[in-house]
Amino acid sequence: MTLRGKHIIAGLTGSIAAYKAAMLVRLLTKEGAEVQIVMTPTAKQFISPLTMATLSKHPVRTDFFNPENGEWNSHVNMGIWADALLIAPATANTIAKMATGTADNLLLTTCLSARCPVWVAPAMDTDMFLHPATIRNIETLRQRGVHLIEPAAGELASGLEGKGRMEEPEIIVKRLAEYFVPKDFHGRKILITAGPTQEPIDPVRFIGNYSTGKMGYALAKELAQRGAEVLLIAGPTEHRPQHPNITLTGVQTAAEMYDAAVKAFPDCAAAILTAAVADFTPANVYPQKITEKKEFALPLLPTKDIAAELGRMKQAQQILAGFALETHNETEHAQQKLQNKNFDFIVLNSLNDAGAGFGYDTNRISILSREGNIRRFDLKNKTEVAEDIANHLLTCLKHCIII
Repeated sequence: MTLRGKHIIAGLTGSIAAYKAAMLVRLLTKEGAEVQIVMTPTAKQFISPLTMATLSKHPVRTDFFNPENGEWNSHVNMGIWADALLIAPATANTIAKMATGTADNLLLTTCLSARCPVWVAPAMDTDMFLHPATIRNIETLRQRGVHLIEPAAGELASGLEGKGRMEEPEIIVKRLAEYFVPKDFHGRKILITAGPTQEPIDPVRFIGNYSTGKMGYALAKELAQRGAEVLLIAGPTEHRPQHPNITLTGVQTAAEMYDAAVKAFPDCAAAILTAAVADFTPANVYPQKITEKKEFALPLLPTKDIAAELGRMKQAQQILAGFALETHNETEHAQQKLQNKNFDFIVLNSLNDAGAGFGYDTNRISILSREGNIRRFDLKNKTEVAEDIANHLLTCLKHCIII
């Protein structure tokens, strides 16, 4: 949870999209953030402060002071407290006031006091959003460093169709979370292999395995979000990750993956080999579909060993890691592979563990070092597993030793 412990001010303005703020705050707190809510006076007409206070577990602030006891709501203290200020929904009126520095309500004065990054998620009719004044105001905020979460297109409250719908809460939280991911791999190029390989028998059949690439893809995305330049060499699967820092090379066979990995590795600070590469390939590929249904032999040849070759090529300043998916004598087999391939560490998982292995969204791993140390982890979502592996890799890169 990249928002764990973050202090976020959620600003609500007077828009029909304020109903989405309830889910937004719920998702932020679920991600571990502490949320304080500031509402404009008009926002209270669209969603109840009681609802927002219940979801955030904090009193909602709407005025400069509490008229019942005179308690002051300090916009200065809130601006210092916050790690992020998120205004969602942000009306055309509030955006215009932010652009001109107007401070006529508690939310706007908090904006002027904020020392943290500010996000706005506009919500308005499409004509208002496309009006030259709104375009100019948004550009002014962008120039000041305010982060814009572009509205979506669709049916609007007016009944018109067009751009202006506040973006969905899940996407807003994702944008915010991505910002807070540490960029501790910045400047490092890292090679990841992922997915299966397919060794053709004839034009319609192949030797393959059950790998979906999910673990490798989660790791590639984790590293990319943390600033690494990721070279992803992936076998034939669906739903490959998309990120500006990921350069994808698609391959089919073990030979193609071997050639791509050997070419890329010398320029990389590290490589993690998650791919389930075929150990054998047919000695001959039939040029046409085999149609006769009878017993026949299929001679196989060993494929080139990608891990062994990269282990031979590895320089002192490089880190090389692999995966071991085992069914028995797991630790013993992983330790043998660790030494034979010249890995710096190896990630072990077992098909005997429920929820681990091919196709699952979860995994349970152990990380074995060349020094004999073993770190065991609980069953986790593969996104969290990727974070654990990336953290271990970062430690290795920083110290240039095996931990």
